[in-house]
Amino acid sequence: MGSSHSKSYKLTDDIRKPTVGATSLSADEPSTSKRHHQGFDADRDAKKIHSACKGAGTDEKKIIEVLSSRTSEQRQQIKQKYKALYNKDMEEVLKGDLSGNFEKAVLALLDLPCEYEARELRKAMKGAGTDESLLIEILCTRNNKEIVNIKAAYKRLFDRDLESDVKSDTSGSLKKILVTVLEATRDETQQVNAELAEQDATDLYKAGEGRWGTEELAFNVVLAKRSYSQLRATFQAYEKVCGKDIEESIKSETSGDLEKAYLTLVSCAKDCPGYFATLLHKSMKGAGTDEETLIRVLVTRAESDLPAIKEKFQQMYKKSLAEAVRSDTSGDFRKLLLAILH
Repeated sequence: MGSSHSKSYKLTDDIRKPTVGATSLSADEPSTSKRHHQGFDADRDAKKIHSACKGAGTDEKKIIEVLSSRTSEQRQQIKQKYKALYNKDMEEVLKGDLSGNFEKAVLALLDLPCEYEARELRKAMKGAGTDESLLIEILCTRNNKEIVNIKAAYKRLFDRDLESDVKSDTSGSLKKILVTVLEATRDETQQVNAELAEQDATDLYKAGEGRWGTEELAFNVVLAKRSYSQLRATFQAYEKVCGKDIEESIKSETSGDLEKAYLTLVSCAKDCPGYFATLLHKSMKGAGTDEETLIRVLVTRAESDLPAIKEKFQQMYKKSLAEAVRSDTSGDFRKLLLAILH
C-alpha cells in the first residue's frame, strides 16, 4: 500500500477504488461524459421504447440501445416520462413483451441499484428457507452510504424494516455480523493508525486462534467498523503476530455462512473489484451459467467500480470480462450485457 508517509500516493490509490465512498464522481466521470454529449432526452427515449414495443414484434435492439447507454438516474426519468406520455408503467409493458434472462436484466436496469438490491434481499428472505449467500454478498460488500440507501429503499418498497427481517431470518453468529454491518458505521477515512492495527491484530488472534467461539465480537467489530485501509494494515500486523494470514485463520476457525461472511469482508477490504471479478468468474465457470449473479453484479456495479472490476478480471483470468460474457451467454441477453460492459 505504499509507505505511510507517502500520503498523496495513498489517497489517490484509494480514490481509484470507488468502494471507499467515492462512488459517484470518480467512477462515473468517463461514462457520464460519453453519455452526455449524446444529449440525453427523456422524452425521446420514452418514445423510442414505446415504439419498440408497439405493433407485432418487439424491437429489442432499440431497447438495448436506450437502456444500456443511460445512467441509472436517467432511466428513472425515462420511466417517469413514459408514464406521463402513455399512462402505463414502462416496466409492466416491457415485462409483457420480453422474457427470460433478457427480461430480468432489463427490469434490473429500470431500478435504482439500491432498489434492485432491496428486492434481491427481500427475495432471499421471503418464503421458506433463506438464501444466506445472497445476504452476505450484498450486505458485506457495500459502503455505508449504499447500506443506508438499501435500507431506505427496502422500507419504501416493502414497508418493512430490513434489519428486523435479517434478524428474524438468520440466527447465531451470522445474524450478529450482518446486524453489525447493517449499522453502516464503518470508518471511511483514509488515515491508518498503526497502533490500532497492532491492537486489533492481537485481539483477533486472541479471539480466534486463542479461544474461538466466545469471542466473535472482536471479529465483528473490527471487520465491520474499521476502514478498508485500516483493515489492510491490521491484516499485515496479524500475519506477523500469528504467522499465517487472516483468511487461513478464518477458514480453520469457522465454517459455513459465518466463514463466508468473514471472508467476504476481508476480501472486500483487501480488494473489492477483485472480489467481484472472482464472483463473476465463478458465475460463468463450469457447466451452467449463474445468470442471476451475472445480472446482479453488472447492473449494480455499472456506475461504481465496473471499470476496476473489468481490469481485475483481465489480470486474474487472462481474458476480458466481455469475452467471458460473450462465450457464456446468447441472444439479446448477451447483447445487453455486452452493451453495459462497453
